[in-house]
Amino acid sequence: MKSNLPPNPLDLFHDWLSQATETEINDPAAMALATCTKDSKPSLRMVLLKQADEKGFKFHTNAESQKGLEIAQNPNVALCFYWKSLRKQVRVEGVVEIISDAEADEYFQTRPYKRQIGAWASQQSRPLESREHLEQRIKALEQQYPEGTIVPRPDNWQGYRVAPEKYEFWWDNPDRLHDRYTYTKTADEWQTERLYP
Repeated sequence: MKSNLPPNPLDLFHDWLSQATETEINDPAAMALATCTKDSKPSLRMVLLKQADEKGFKFHTNAESQKGLEIAQNPNVALCFYWKSLRKQVRVEGVVEIISDAEADEYFQTRPYKRQIGAWASQQSRPLESREHLEQRIKALEQQYPEGTIVPRPDNWQGYRVAPEKYEFWWDNPDRLHDRYTYTKTADEWQTERLYP
């Protein structure tokens, strides 16, 4: 099988993501994002992939959220995609870069209105006194930025791109002797290696 692997792991990733788009019931672009504080305390949550290209894997979030603060302390992260319908998994390890304000602004304007307002309303990861308080914040923001007008991007809502240094592709076998291959970035190419299950 190794000889059949494409030289660029991004090609294999897109092939699998395309398959998952046809078979997964919900959010085939969902990925687990693992971050770590500067003193090595890890945390994990699901986020949505917005773009995957030669630059890396892009997502957006509040820079003042737990993940945003941890990325600011330690830009080394890991991603994991698992598609139950395909019984396939992709892990990615890399370093986060913050995308430009212009790119973040451009994407923010493509978001549905309610999500734009939600980005302003939510002080993500911080204590919330009640659901009613959040709903009041949303109503006030809807008055400040009526639907149909331009909602500016909040300063703390940023885009992040994970520049991959390593991939691992895993697919299930009924005998539990699964197939695993890694791609590791070198100076000018990707090196592949097969792993024991």
